[in-house]
Amino acid sequence: MPERISAASARRIALAAQGFGAPRPASVGTRQLNLLFERLGTLQIDSVNVFERSHYLPVFARLGAYDKALLDRLTLRAKAPYLEYWAHVATFIPRTDWPLWGWRRARMREKYGKPGEWVDTHPEMMRFVLDELRTHGPMAASEIEHEENVRRGPWWGLSDIKEALEYLFVFGEVVTAGRKGFERVYALPEHVLTPDLLNAEVPIDDAQRELVRRALRSHGIGTAKDIADYYRLYVATTARLLDELVEAGEAQRVSVEAWKAPGYLATGARIPRRIETAALLSPFDPVVWERDRALRMFGFHYRIEIYTPAPKRVYGYYTMPALVYEALVGRIDLKSDRQNGVLRVPSAWRESHAPAAAVERLVPVLRETAAWQGLGDIVVADRGDLARDLAGALGGSVVE
Repeated sequence: MPERISAASARRIALAAQGFGAPRPASVGTRQLNLLFERLGTLQIDSVNVFERSHYLPVFARLGAYDKALLDRLTLRAKAPYLEYWAHVATFIPRTDWPLWGWRRARMREKYGKPGEWVDTHPEMMRFVLDELRTHGPMAASEIEHEENVRRGPWWGLSDIKEALEYLFVFGEVVTAGRKGFERVYALPEHVLTPDLLNAEVPIDDAQRELVRRALRSHGIGTAKDIADYYRLYVATTARLLDELVEAGEAQRVSVEAWKAPGYLATGARIPRRIETAALLSPFDPVVWERDRALRMFGFHYRIEIYTPAPKRVYGYYTMPALVYEALVGRIDLKSDRQNGVLRVPSAWRESHAPAAAVERLVPVLRETAAWQGLGDIVVADRGDLARDLAGALGGSVVE
């Protein structure tokens, strides 16, 4: 019979696996960033920067204040140790993982290269873009001169140049060579990848088994669906590979309190007696990016409202889940007002199960956040059932 795990233990296992089970380092350098990357496996990228771009935030939540330029050197340079690929969605991954994704690149070609699809109907544009990169070297989409390099449709619409580059990117026919001003720079694979990476081929089963192994290690504990979502694998495939890891002694089947589906526990995963932490999580943090898992594990119903029209938003534009100890106790909307040197809190909400003391744990988090962003005052708007208590704990009052 599978070992029985309490819901509280499952939360602590998951948080410890994600890097919340150990004291923060005295200082954060390249070594600490690399170790965290190894633990998480990936950092999701998102362009919204009303507060801060998402990939910086999981690092701050786990390690505290750090120099973002250090992370930029690891991710945004042409031949940095981490590059971009569609691993969860758009994410930074270790450059050395490139061979693990050959199967997905092939699958993307099969999916989007069918007769009648955009790629099939725009062969000249696909060739033109590749020829430009071959002739001129790495370039951003905006640097490619062509009459079709004009965005079409709504604000998220793409020009034909960008459309071609994005397809070639998921096919692996172009890769990222860092970013300029956060605009992605594209290159031919041979421009930035070494021959050993270009020529390496990993059989699909071996590659996906390794990804499942890493996903389980990064989650610590989860259902097959949880583990599959980490790298967007098929659930049935993930379940089969998890069973293989169980047979190999790298995983254990468990029964978790209140979980309907069977659970899997990474062999050697820590089960802390307590989690001592307080942090604000990016909407795209691995702790909460699978919304069903966040609801099951933390009783936290979460939907980001960036794409929701303002009148229909319930909590706010960029609400960040507030983690205190092992519970998600609220959600705080943040905005960096750099012109006025202020960290704004447009709204703050508490969860029904949040202890009264939670607000006191969030005060130093917000002060550290403001300092990390180079901001001074923290201004809390009078919106949300946590706003007045939070403003009072910060030594001020809410503003209308």
